[in-house]
Amino acid sequence: MSGDEETEEQTVADDLVVTKYKMGAEIANHVLKMVVAAATAGVSVVSLCEKGDALIQTETGKIFKREKDMKKGIAFPTCVSVNNCVCHHSPLKSDPDVILKDDDLVKVDLGVHVDGFISNVAHSFVVGVTKDKPLTGRKADVITAAHLCAEAALRLVKPGNQNTQVTEAWNKIAKSFNCSPIEGLLSHQLKQHVIDGEKTIIQNPTDPAKDHEKAEFEVHEVYAVDVLVSTGEGKAKDGGLRTTVYKRDPNKVYGLKMKTSRMFFSEMERRFDKMAFTLRAFEDEVKARLGVVECAKHDLIQPFNVLQEKEGEFVAQFKFTVLLMANGPLRITNSLHEPDFYKSELEVEDPDLKALLQSSASRKTQKKKKKKASKTVETATGQAMETEAAE
Repeated sequence: MSGDEETEEQTVADDLVVTKYKMGAEIANHVLKMVVAAATAGVSVVSLCEKGDALIQTETGKIFKREKDMKKGIAFPTCVSVNNCVCHHSPLKSDPDVILKDDDLVKVDLGVHVDGFISNVAHSFVVGVTKDKPLTGRKADVITAAHLCAEAALRLVKPGNQNTQVTEAWNKIAKSFNCSPIEGLLSHQLKQHVIDGEKTIIQNPTDPAKDHEKAEFEVHEVYAVDVLVSTGEGKAKDGGLRTTVYKRDPNKVYGLKMKTSRMFFSEMERRFDKMAFTLRAFEDEVKARLGVVECAKHDLIQPFNVLQEKEGEFVAQFKFTVLLMANGPLRITNSLHEPDFYKSELEVEDPDLKALLQSSASRKTQKKKKKKASKTVETATGQAMETEAAE
């Protein structure tokens, strides 16, 4: 990579970049649908995680076939976290398996990338719930709260707004359902090959006095908006389950001493680069479990610990990826939420938030504008190309 290429960041101002994001998002949405459809009573969590990851590989393998050097595939491995398990649960074959039961609250979380452009998505649902048999009670409360938080964020994450506005809205919405956002979790800006960009939105900051870095959303930025809400106090702890999801920390260097660690590290770099991966992706699980130890000890890779809320509480998660386009935010990954399936007796009381949630987030109202905008984009990109050529 030449220095020039490194300094010039590719953004969604470029049509081709938008296309790559959308292709990844289409795959993420499809895989999510397939995993959720398969998540019925009696099914094992590990089989769902394997299914999701295999589908991502298959589907990304079908696109940009001519571009032999283009990396694409899993940006975040399929995680299936049940009930009070908050996130990052992607067990290995050798781990104790979790079998889904009716009434389990299930969160499916995954990410796809095409040429390093990342589309993340997560969805929550309760096993066995149907329109004719809708759910009430605490699980309905927490799913509705998390869904509305995501909907509020879709309307607030737009150029000119601040990350603090989103944090405040989340706290208020969760509170109206007697729930709490999970403390300290972050939604990140996405960039090419970067799953955790510097601008973030924090949930439920632990100490309000501790200022979270304020940031303003800007046009052509991309965010993975991740909402996690609990029926409990929102305190997530490492529950002692094995960590299986990691990602490379590109800023750390260390000479690994063990041959197994070196082999593991070079395979990880070759296959996953800076994306998150699971130890399940390695053919020899035992060697991978050995190799990861030294890498993690010296911070060459960062762990995504499996977090848990108190036993008996329930956690719901929704995550979507949004491109901040010149003609409005464009959400490219979608939840499969069915409002008719979950009937909470509580609702958002705050008049401003109510009005926000009732406002349209759909870009359909902008169809006419859209045609004009895509024309503008064409001419703009055409001009940009001409100026580049001229330069």
